[in-house]
Amino acid sequence: MSKELTWKKAIDKVLAASSEPLHYKEITEQIISDGLRTSLGATPAATVNAQISASIKKLGEEAPYVRVAKGTFALNQKAGPKMPTKKPGVVKPEPEEEEQYAIVSSFGMFWRREAIEWMATPKLLGMQQIGATPVDFTKQIGIYLLYDGREVIYVGRTTDRPLGRRLYEHTIDRMSARWDRFSWFGLLPVSDSGALGKLSATFDATKMIPALEAILIEALEPRQNRKRGDDLAAVEYLQKEDPSIKKKMVKDTLETALSKL
Repeated sequence: MSKELTWKKAIDKVLAASSEPLHYKEITEQIISDGLRTSLGATPAATVNAQISASIKKLGEEAPYVRVAKGTFALNQKAGPKMPTKKPGVVKPEPEEEEQYAIVSSFGMFWRREAIEWMATPKLLGMQQIGATPVDFTKQIGIYLLYDGREVIYVGRTTDRPLGRRLYEHTIDRMSARWDRFSWFGLLPVSDSGALGKLSATFDATKMIPALEAILIEALEPRQNRKRGDDLAAVEYLQKEDPSIKKKMVKDTLETALSKL
């Protein structure tokens, strides 16, 4: 089995093999699919973005990467011998590091109610990419939506009671029989180990407006908006089914089979 590459070497290999610049999420997905790394942590996309952005911020024009658009990067061609000093279409690196967690740190779209074992503190498990360390968003705070099919039937907020508790309450209140999916937008940052951080004391108003617009675009999917909420400086998490559900199904199957003997 080949030795696992460092994040930097894995990023370099993916960008070198690409004929065009890639978004950091695409770079991450390629690293995973090529098996360049198996130790991914809970936030592999954020790690890739941080590695590239930190290099650009520290080294400037001497960095091995150039930012060609928001979140999109290419190798810095002028680092090699007899290469053009500036790649066509590449803009000058921005002085600021792109912030992974501006307002909304994480979100999940159309998660299935049936994939969760409901209790007072359920496990709301999500992954940045398949293979990444799952994160439990039970204690996340922010905004959530309940759906009946694809129709939004309820919008709520989580402040004094976290996301897991609020959703559990909707399994036993007047909404209990009316929803089958939910989406959520969280404010607490997520560490590489999968732990939720603390809520920021203040939010920059110039970042708040794009974040609110992006939440509405993601949640409502208006037909006249041609693209998703690209200004949402967050990472979407894919739902992971609570393992206890499968264990319960196996147990029930065994008990049913034994009862027929």
